[in-house]
Amino acid sequence: MAQPPDISDTFVREVDENLRRDQLRDTAKKYSGWIIAAVVLFLAASGGYIYWQDYQRKQNEKAVEQLAQVFTDVSKGQTQTAPARLDTLSKDHSKAVRASASFGRAAMAIEQNDPKLAIAKFRGMAEDKSLPKPFRDLALIRQTALEFDSLKPEEVIARMQPLTKPGTPWFGSAGELTAMALIKQGKKAEAGRLFAAIARDEQAPETLRGRAVQMASSLGVDVSNVMPKPAQ
Repeated sequence: MAQPPDISDTFVREVDENLRRDQLRDTAKKYSGWIIAAVVLFLAASGGYIYWQDYQRKQNEKAVEQLAQVFTDVSKGQTQTAPARLDTLSKDHSKAVRASASFGRAAMAIEQNDPKLAIAKFRGMAEDKSLPKPFRDLALIRQTALEFDSLKPEEVIARMQPLTKPGTPWFGSAGELTAMALIKQGKKAEAGRLFAAIARDEQAPETLRGRAVQMASSLGVDVSNVMPKPAQ
C-alpha cells in the first residue's frame, strides 16, 4: 500500500511564509492609498505639533516680557497705557500671564479708587476654572476683603470656610476675614481663638501674625508666648 509523502516541518514553514507574504502583498496593494495617507497625516500632525509648541513658547516669552514691561512702567509712574495693556494680557492663553495681568489690573483699579472694577476682576479670576487653584483662592480672598462691609458675616464665613484650615496656604488671610466676621456676629471668644491660631501660623506673613496677636489680646486671649520675632 502506497505511503503518503513525508511533509517535513521545513516545507510547512515555507508554505506558511509564502502564504503570509502573498497576503501582505495583497493587503498592501488594496490599502496602499490609505496607508500612504495615514503616514502623511501622521508626519503632518507631528510637524504641526512641534511647530505649535515652538510658537506657544515664543508667544509665552513675548507675553511675559510685555507684562514685565508694564509693571516696570507702573513702578516709574508711567500708568497712562498700563490699564489697556493689562486688559489685553489678561486675555492671554498663558494661565500665569492671564492671572498676573488680572491681579495687576485689579490693583490699579484700587489705586484709582475704582473698587467695583477691582471686585469684578477678582470675581472673574475666582470663577475661572481654567486658572490654577492658588490663583482662584487668592482672588476670592481679595474679592471678599473688598466686599467685606457689604456682606453678611455668615456670607464671609461661608466663603472662607474651605480656606480657613490650619496648615493651608491661605489660612492666615482667610482666617483673619473669618475672625472679623465672627466679631460682627458677637462671637468674640471664637474670634479670639482663631486670631491666636493665626498668630501661631508660621506660614503667615509677620505683619499678619502681628495683627493677630494684637486682636487676640484685645479679645482676652493670651498669645504672649507666640509673639512673632521682630525682623532682624
